[in-house]
Amino acid sequence: MDLTQTAFGMWSAGRFMHFGEALEDPAFTQAVQYAYEQGIRTFVTADVYGLGESDSLLAQSLDGFPRDSYCLVGAVGHDFYEGQREGSKGFPRFTDPTLRGPDAYADYLRMVTEKSLARSRTDHFDLLLLHNPDQIGYTSEAVWEGMAALKSAGLATQLGIAPGPANGFALDVIQCLERFADHIDWAMIILNPLEPWPGHLCLPAAEKTKTKILTRVADYGGLFHDDVKPNHQFAPRDHRTYRPAGWVEAGCERMEKLRPIAEAHDLTMLQFACAWNLQHAPVASVVPTLIQEPGPTAKPLRTKIEELAQLSTVTFTDEELATIRAIGDNTNRMVLKGGNPEHTEAPLPDRWSLNADLAAVADRWDIDPARDLVKI
Repeated sequence: MDLTQTAFGMWSAGRFMHFGEALEDPAFTQAVQYAYEQGIRTFVTADVYGLGESDSLLAQSLDGFPRDSYCLVGAVGHDFYEGQREGSKGFPRFTDPTLRGPDAYADYLRMVTEKSLARSRTDHFDLLLLHNPDQIGYTSEAVWEGMAALKSAGLATQLGIAPGPANGFALDVIQCLERFADHIDWAMIILNPLEPWPGHLCLPAAEKTKTKILTRVADYGGLFHDDVKPNHQFAPRDHRTYRPAGWVEAGCERMEKLRPIAEAHDLTMLQFACAWNLQHAPVASVVPTLIQEPGPTAKPLRTKIEELAQLSTVTFTDEELATIRAIGDNTNRMVLKGGNPEHTEAPLPDRWSLNADLAAVADRWDIDPARDLVKI
């Protein structure tokens, strides 16, 4: 089964990543089941979430539903089997040279995929993503030969790449799509009306290579759910506290300028954001984070699931798109990850210098790194 227009990510509801209140069982299982019952039929897990617990919980939640009635997306790439967690940086990528060399990539990928499938109680993923790769993951023939072997073995029907978790990686994604187009069916990027940059830079290459795009953070940190307002109190460990001060106030101000367009199409703000994403040619699926905010006035998680499930096809006019683009433009407003002209030190797992290959990618796609990939 291919990905459906809407998807449920297992990072939702605060269980495995800190967004709003953390739903424990049976509430989390009920949320997954409610999403299925409402018509959301794509579910995205990753082996590193809960060190395998996400896979098992999703399998438990979908137990009893026919396997061919939903699309299962898995993700592998962080080595929590042999790697040591580095605090907030998490577990190292499996391509870390201190863990193994290229000759061991394929065996590792086979091992972790089989374990993830066993926890998921299935024999294949409909899509398997390379999760948060480092520079090696984007460029290594051995990595993508290992991924292709999983598809040949029937462990995955499709393959893809999931950069992140922060913004950036534009040139790296484009280079990867160009180099391994025969293997890659999907790419996951951050995209929404208030955060089009830098994700939009990847879209022309995705269209040319016939790569479908799955967009995450379509909710812009929860603002498009319409229950995060100025002076919102985030929990101490909520991931959104890492965003720059004032982002809620600035985002809400821009949302009010967008609201008339949403209302003209009878859309909630979340539906508006998702519909805008889907109007981009390569974008075929959206997976916003479904957050239960704290407090008695917060919108219920079930209502957010219903809004996503009831998403209808909308076509914005050229004039509306131009207005949205002008209001939501976030170009040069943050430091980006991945290959970047601002990074001149030793490579990090999520940031490295702009090398000659990436400079050539930028030139081919009319991207000026000094203009298009820096914070001003």
